[in-house]
Amino acid sequence: MRTVDQYLNALQGKGFQLQEDAIGFIYFGKHYTNAPDELINAAIELTLKAQKSFDGSFYMSLLETFIQNKIRTRTAAIKYVKEKELLAI
Repeated sequence: MRTVDQYLNALQGKGFQLQEDAIGFIYFGKHYTNAPDELINAAIELTLKAQKSFDGSFYMSLLETFIQNKIRTRTAAIKYVKEKELLAI
């Protein structure tokens, strides 16, 4: 499992250039929800797939939904999103 730092570096290596405010928002969400890195990374991934860019309010909403539904892993997050038809992925 990658840390959030490692995941953000991997995204940057693939050409995703997140602005400082987006990175700040990512870490704010991490601390606000106390979510594990795997779930933070999944929320970032799903936000980018759904929005085609980073949308902080979408990310926070998705992350809070995961926390409220006791989702703790990437696999469970993707399964939840598909089952609830929250995103077209």
